[in-house]
Amino acid sequence: MSTDTELGFFCLLIKQGSLVATARELNLTPPAVSRRLTQLEQRLGVRLLNRTTRRISLTHEGELYYENALRILNEIDEMERLVASSRVAPKGLLRVNAPLGFGRSYIAPAISQFAKIYPDVEVQLHLSDRPVTLPDETFDVVIRFGDLPDSRVIAKKLIAHRRLVCASPIYLQRKGVPQVPHDLTQHQCIVLRQNDTAYGNWRLGRGGQLETVKVHGHLSTNDGAVALNWALEGHGILMRAEWDVAKYLKSGRLVQILAEYPTAPADVYAVYLDRLQYLPKVACFIDYLQGYLEKCIEQLLFEHLKTI
Repeated sequence: MSTDTELGFFCLLIKQGSLVATARELNLTPPAVSRRLTQLEQRLGVRLLNRTTRRISLTHEGELYYENALRILNEIDEMERLVASSRVAPKGLLRVNAPLGFGRSYIAPAISQFAKIYPDVEVQLHLSDRPVTLPDETFDVVIRFGDLPDSRVIAKKLIAHRRLVCASPIYLQRKGVPQVPHDLTQHQCIVLRQNDTAYGNWRLGRGGQLETVKVHGHLSTNDGAVALNWALEGHGILMRAEWDVAKYLKSGRLVQILAEYPTAPADVYAVYLDRLQYLPKVACFIDYLQGYLEKCIEQLLFEHLKTI
């Protein structure tokens, strides 16, 4: 515990039990210790101690100050310990949750590479079609995309990304190409029923203004891979993350539509509890994952641009 601060000085004074013992510990004279205490009391505007040359006792205000000083100093010590531990090689169990499709395509391969570099970290990957709400002691890191997660947890943005509206050439030749977002209401749209949010609400915009379009269709599912396959087979229009459809846009099996009407962001986040942020296994994994995804998306965008 540092005695350089007023908090540390006061806690040492209480621990030593007298001005003389405190002076001896700090290699000061008793009058110097007394002056420092007086300056503290004058700044606060209250008397913290009843004191004589040999003995001190806490006032009511002194008890409040001492209890909170101890708590604050202990929190500082813990924070410094965690920061220092970040230099230690990562090890131990790391529990990760991610969405099904994105987890299979990107998070699982990233973990495979991460495990080769950090063999002392044991990674458990859980894929689900429902987002996990933190705090949840089951997971250390949760991968999310879309809207910002709960402000009570840390959310580190890994990559910026977007969703695209697309359909197969077969469908577009048969049904025509939508020209504005509202035209989607007259088309067969493949609807994803995921999470507990309202389904069939697609948000598109122009000039920073987003418009919600209620779409419908004969086919709906809670599995993104199934929805993508239906779109490839010509059953309707699909809104899907760029990482999921890029290779089909390149091959021509899908065609992007309404490109001049951007969709709501689908940014990817790593979400975790504040108390875990300095653990080496968490910090190293998130840094590695961010670099891995950035390289993947750069390659994906490069391949997509070659088709334009």
